[in-house]
Amino acid sequence: MIMAQYESLKIISELKNKDKIRALFICLGNICRSPAADGIMHSIVESHGDNERWFIDSAGTYGGHAGDLPDKRMRVHAVRRGYNLTHRSRQIRESDFDDFDIIIAMDSANERSLKRMAPTVEAEAKVVPMSVFFRMATRYDHVPDPYYEGAEGFELVLDLLEDACENLYDQLTPKHGRKQ
Repeated sequence: MIMAQYESLKIISELKNKDKIRALFICLGNICRSPAADGIMHSIVESHGDNERWFIDSAGTYGGHAGDLPDKRMRVHAVRRGYNLTHRSRQIRESDFDDFDIIIAMDSANERSLKRMAPTVEAEAKVVPMSVFFRMATRYDHVPDPYYEGAEGFELVLDLLEDACENLYDQLTPKHGRKQ
């Protein structure tokens, strides 16, 4: 965990002053957690008028849901918070390691899969766990998969993602360059 935090701090410092940040959120099927993170991050960036600086997407390590909208339960819970999740699921591609600056895994299983898929050491260094951006006190060291949970699972995931995405934005946005 300490090494992951160090690697994450290193990539954050490298990205902080970039003109354009390309962030990719990853979960297993790209139907719950990563499209929610994608939608939340888009909302945060838009609320700060920072759309030109960010390119945001999501994908899954598993391709069985390719082309599907996010899980209906996630869309229902997200819309209650003002997020319209319209992303279509896709599987991560090797080219994503070149196309994105930071690849954010929702849990350690997906983080390990991504690191195995990475075509180079430099590409592997782009993979960071979402949990390094948690600010709120939580017993979780990952974003749990709500797929087999009830409403509470989806609400928990949205709480964790709102906190982490806001912190991700704060970490990668120089204070002097922030638009209000």
